[in-house]
Amino acid sequence: MILFKAFSALLSYPTADMRAALAEISRVVEASPLISAREKRELGALMRELGEGDTLTAEARYVDLFDRGRSLSLHLFEHLHGESRDRGAAMVELKQLYEAAGFELVSHELPDYLPVVLEYLSCRDLSEARDLLADCAHILAAITRSLIARQSRYAAVLQALLVIAGEKPLNAAEIKPVKEHHAALDRDWAEQPAFEEPPGGRPKP
Repeated sequence: MILFKAFSALLSYPTADMRAALAEISRVVEASPLISAREKRELGALMRELGEGDTLTAEARYVDLFDRGRSLSLHLFEHLHGESRDRGAAMVELKQLYEAAGFELVSHELPDYLPVVLEYLSCRDLSEARDLLADCAHILAAITRSLIARQSRYAAVLQALLVIAGEKPLNAAEIKPVKEHHAALDRDWAEQPAFEEPPGGRPKP
């Protein structure tokens, strides 16, 4: 599914090459039947923002958003396991899943990095992609919540992924904007009930 490849690019570091591909990414998004007109409008706004200004500004905005706190980390297992040993074991299992499917990691990124996961899903059928996204929907929702709180247009990608997973997108009107330091966001993240262990065991990654 080329749409997942487009989403992977949108969530990746905004290099000059990535920004040059925005017109092509936009065509892929607009042609997809998997997301509604509303999600397409929000994604369009994100792509316009990514194309504004110079590359250094886009890169600095990306780093300030995703590399300053755990609540906005795009490494999925960090939200479940933090820096514990469990994260390493989950990483090995995910890498084995990739290898069994013939998907080779060609970048320096860890296998639980969301753009890498989306690259993998772009090579799989839709039913498998939906199953995997549904398994980690609680993580996607938590990241979305933090992005909306920061009033970031990147939330559009996560909202679209939730829709594809069969979940309802979050209502931005119900999420209070937060403009404090990322440490405050991390405190909010730690208090989210989505990460409490449900009756019967730990939530699936």
